[in-house]
Amino acid sequence: MSSNPEGPSPAPPSPPAEEPRDHSEDEPVPAAGPGRPRLARLDGDESVEAAKPDGPETATDGSAAPGGEPPKKGWGRVLGVPSPLLIAGSAIVAVALTIAAFAMTEDGAEKKRRHAAKPHPTAPWAAAARQRLLGASGVRYDGTVRSNDKPVHLKLTVFDGGAASGTLTAGTEHADVVAAGGDTYLKAAASFWKNYGGEAEHAADYAGRWTKAPANLPGLDVKAVFAPDTIAKRLASAPERPSTETVGTVRAYRLKTPRADYLVGVDAPNALLKVQAAGGDEPTFTAADVPDAAKAFADVRTRVAALGGASDPALRFRPGKLTFINCDQNVDGCTVSVPASLVRPEGSPPDGARATLIATVLADGRALGTCTGSGTVPANGSLVLRCTVTGPGWRSWMRSALDDPGAHPYEARARVLGEAVSASRVSQLLAQLDRHRPSATP
Repeated sequence: MSSNPEGPSPAPPSPPAEEPRDHSEDEPVPAAGPGRPRLARLDGDESVEAAKPDGPETATDGSAAPGGEPPKKGWGRVLGVPSPLLIAGSAIVAVALTIAAFAMTEDGAEKKRRHAAKPHPTAPWAAAARQRLLGASGVRYDGTVRSNDKPVHLKLTVFDGGAASGTLTAGTEHADVVAAGGDTYLKAAASFWKNYGGEAEHAADYAGRWTKAPANLPGLDVKAVFAPDTIAKRLASAPERPSTETVGTVRAYRLKTPRADYLVGVDAPNALLKVQAAGGDEPTFTAADVPDAAKAFADVRTRVAALGGASDPALRFRPGKLTFINCDQNVDGCTVSVPASLVRPEGSPPDGARATLIATVLADGRALGTCTGSGTVPANGSLVLRCTVTGPGWRSWMRSALDDPGAHPYEARARVLGEAVSASRVSQLLAQLDRHRPSATP
């Protein structure tokens, strides 16, 4: 290669705040044209830009850098071709209540305590049902929900605390399901997201990734509706003689609650037979014991452990111009930087909102590596995300380019998505899960 007119290439970037993660999956790759020796941008392509060295901006991989100047442009021996296909009233009330409390006479307070509602004992049938649920290793549910007016079959095994795993099936479409920390996540192909996930325009963004379940899929509030310990709490206040009906050949009590109706056998062992979720078309699920609790719990744990970086479709970002940092002649790695602004929801970002960058560097018609970086969305909704591609793909290509003087274009493709679960939160979710480990499992 010929010499660099602006001096030696920049030193490798400082280590990122969050360790970038390499990925093996390749994205569709456009063919790269042959290069020839030169040190300027490729003629006739205004979108082509050389790799940019580090500038005063100090954001690292996965961190926000709302301020700072953009990296200065520089031409290295190996040309980079950015291709950003990116996809006071409460205080007054408190004072008033305090004054009222002091104004209450002693006789009035005594009268209020005397007429306070006394807790009634749990009905015998409900007490037996509670004991059975609290002693169970989990509950297996089977039912059908509707998404975009299409039936979707749900099978779910749920443990105390709302942790669960299962499947969604719609015709030939299939999605894995996991619930943890009060939220439900799906992992499915692009066709499922297009037809059933309410993401026709952005289906590719969520294909093959754990993604927070969209609002258009009813019946997936697992912890509030299906968790055995949640149901047991509701049974504690069940009436002595609720309405009855027949489930198959079994007489059952119907316990009505705001979130769901629960059908429990009238006679011993007072098993939970069905759950009818409230809202929508009120989907009904059969309930049964879990045949292999140890295996089912291990499946939940494996899926929860993989939730780091899970996407959140409720957050949408507008990406800015993609740039390279310290890529030319650097066999150790290539850093991709993308600014992004939150566009949905409008206004201030939700508490804890996060964004994740997924970038792939390509050259000579193949992917050289993929990286991810994430960060918390600041109050103004704008941040800069970075990640660094490393690994054998990039190293071997760069060594080959250094041994062959001339122009060697490379490019990057990137997406900015909402992030539902940060890598650091996974350990917290696993700890919560283990606190509810069934006693029958190792």
